[in-house]
Amino acid sequence: MEDRYIKPGNQERGWNDPPQFSYGLQMAPGPQRNILNKRAAPPTARPPLRCSTTEKGRGHLLGQLRSQRDKDGRHSEAEPDVEGVVMVLNRALDACRPTVKEQVCSDVAKRLRLLEASWRSGALSLPVRRRMDTLSLELQSGHWDSADDIHRSLMVDHVTEVSQWMVGVKRLIAETRNLNSEPLGPVGPV
Repeated sequence: MEDRYIKPGNQERGWNDPPQFSYGLQMAPGPQRNILNKRAAPPTARPPLRCSTTEKGRGHLLGQLRSQRDKDGRHSEAEPDVEGVVMVLNRALDACRPTVKEQVCSDVAKRLRLLEASWRSGALSLPVRRRMDTLSLELQSGHWDSADDIHRSLMVDHVTEVSQWMVGVKRLIAETRNLNSEPLGPVGPV
């Protein structure tokens, strides 16, 4: 994933300033530790399986992420579509309207308009737009935990870009999770 990298730091930083790491890298599983205070297992009749060099460490994880993207089919190197993202979020809001207070719905709708305005004005960076596209796909598929993880990583990595409208997206994820309904389904003509 292009947004999982060690961010280039400020060139004017002091000698003891820590590096700026991406939130996604913190959540990735690290190398397997060898527990030294555990008793060794008895030997088996066949030799243990060894990992190939392509499956070791981070390369295997990136391969899984790439294959997951390829399965989605929608991911490309092109610009994420603002209409598609906003349409999914608005459909989720419409699904929540019967069960949620009108004041909450109007606040979420206002924040979604802020998201759309900042996207169209070019105030959002490409990693934020791509993650929002992925978040909308996860929300549409009913993967609430994955959508919440993407929301959390956006809040940690890009807080200045997303702070005004991300609260509405978070509330929308929580309310659609509470519906306990089927996924929102594919976006199509309504």
